[in-house]
Amino acid sequence: MPNAFNFSASPFDSLGPDEQRLVRDSVDIAYFRSGDTILDVGIQPTHLFVIIKGLVHQYEGSEVINTYGVDDCFDGRGLVAEKVTSRFVAAEEVVAYQLAKKAVSNLIASNTTFGAMLFADLSNKLSAIAQRDSQHELQSLTMARVDEAFVRPAHFVDADTDIVSVVKLFQEERTTTVLVCDVVCKPPRLGIFTHTGLQKAILSGSPLDKLPVRELANFSLISVRPSDHLGDALAVMIRNRVHRVVVADVDSDGIVASEHIVGVLEALDLFSFMSNHSYLISIQIIESKDLAGLAQAAKHINRLIALLHQGGTKVSLIAALVQELNARLFERTWQLIAPPDLVLNSCLFVMGSEGRGEQLLKTDQDNGLILRDGYTHPANLAEICDRFSAALRDFGYPDCPGNIMVSNPVWRQTASDFARMTRQWLLMPTPDSLMSLAIFLDAHAVCGDANLLEGVRLGVFSVVTDNDAMLARFASAINSFPESGGWWNRLLLRGDSNEESLDLKKTGIFPLVHGIRCMALEQRLSDLGTVARIERLVTAGKLTAAMGADLTESLHFFMGLKLKVGLAELAMNRPVSAGMQVSKLSSLDRDLLKDTLGVVKRFKLLLGQRFHLDMIS
Repeated sequence: MPNAFNFSASPFDSLGPDEQRLVRDSVDIAYFRSGDTILDVGIQPTHLFVIIKGLVHQYEGSEVINTYGVDDCFDGRGLVAEKVTSRFVAAEEVVAYQLAKKAVSNLIASNTTFGAMLFADLSNKLSAIAQRDSQHELQSLTMARVDEAFVRPAHFVDADTDIVSVVKLFQEERTTTVLVCDVVCKPPRLGIFTHTGLQKAILSGSPLDKLPVRELANFSLISVRPSDHLGDALAVMIRNRVHRVVVADVDSDGIVASEHIVGVLEALDLFSFMSNHSYLISIQIIESKDLAGLAQAAKHINRLIALLHQGGTKVSLIAALVQELNARLFERTWQLIAPPDLVLNSCLFVMGSEGRGEQLLKTDQDNGLILRDGYTHPANLAEICDRFSAALRDFGYPDCPGNIMVSNPVWRQTASDFARMTRQWLLMPTPDSLMSLAIFLDAHAVCGDANLLEGVRLGVFSVVTDNDAMLARFASAINSFPESGGWWNRLLLRGDSNEESLDLKKTGIFPLVHGIRCMALEQRLSDLGTVARIERLVTAGKLTAAMGADLTESLHFFMGLKLKVGLAELAMNRPVSAGMQVSKLSSLDRDLLKDTLGVVKRFKLLLGQRFHLDMIS
């Protein structure tokens, strides 16, 4: 049979050589005219179809619920169930492979991933993909550049400096390494002195305040370039039996000059980067003494995200790490800008996806500041907050289009004023105030007294009663971006219409996240993350376990797809946009997108019934 069968399309990309041979030996080609019914409800199917040319519509009653194009397969579920439950009609001339049922059954029995991708429910399908796509993160990290790791700054001393002075420098700079410049030697040379040399100095018996570091420095420097791979740097350390290397742009003669030194890469930092490199960024943030140092740490966060994503790390774990790193970055920035008494008597918090722990690539600032009642804040508070917003902007976090930032006086108030404002949002709701309330419900403290934020949040819960009308107005925001734009039809019908951009946040993420937020508010749940809220709602019997699992998997798929598209845009030096071209998605991603948006569609129907949204004008 034809060797042109496309084994790179899902689910056939999970097959091994012997399984691919079985497919080639068991497949024929079928032709259908436009309008022909390929499979009808109630029949017992004998083949799995894989489209070579044309489009096929899947009908339930008179409604098109799915469309299949080139490299798509159908009807795996009917084949396994031995009964077709939908009608499949050729929307135009169709040429398709038909794979015999016996061969499909053998493939399902021998390859669980193939079976899961063919007919499993959404949760099992996404789990199978995660298992299939899992890679060794260590391998991807060894291919990272040296300058993507935590390269420690270089500290220089003159070769005549005594050992006691060098030890004082060790303590002041929190380092164990200095580079030694010997300008007396002709030509001048550069060496290294470490704690190991200090041990030799002590054992020498010479007075340490009289012993020049020149006597114990090692002037045979081992160096690597900033552009070298970490794996190569590790090999250099092993080959030369050293625990650190100098990172430098060496000249054409291979000579390392002080002006070319970038820093020092230590073995411990290299191993830490490859096993838990988020820890190194965290240390860099904590030890930064100025905003310039924080800016360098902020640059590493996107690199970290890209490396983790390439290494197959789950998107939920990436988001948790990013939330922690961003929180530390914002905290240290505020500590460097705000005077200590302001830090002590206030609570800096973040909101939105950042507050929920669902943010990945850098997005708009959403933050606020609660001041302790009775505290007299600095006269230049507005200037301090403006500097904070400007610093985050320099770090790559753009201003919020809605001006929800500490630089806006509305979002920096005393605890009493904040509590009064949030109560007004609830008791005198407007579309804008309800959206502000939604954003605030995801607030997460990052610096200062977290009890100030918690007090305002508890005040919100105390006002929430069993007022279904208020909750319905709050929940109605899930329909802020109506489906009349035709995203569902564009996704089903494919073709040129798919060139229109799909805003995944509006069509998928927002209605899912806000719907769960509404149900959490109704139950007065203090959890901030959407997944944590879903788990609590399932435990409370407010969501079925199946719906909870589908919503969780859908959210993670949306986050992963948004991340994949965003990283591709960054790789092409383009800003991360809100939209994506459906036509440019892989067949697998497009099919999963249909499944997950279908979950959101069912969830919106459930919310409509629960909160009687048809009564909202």
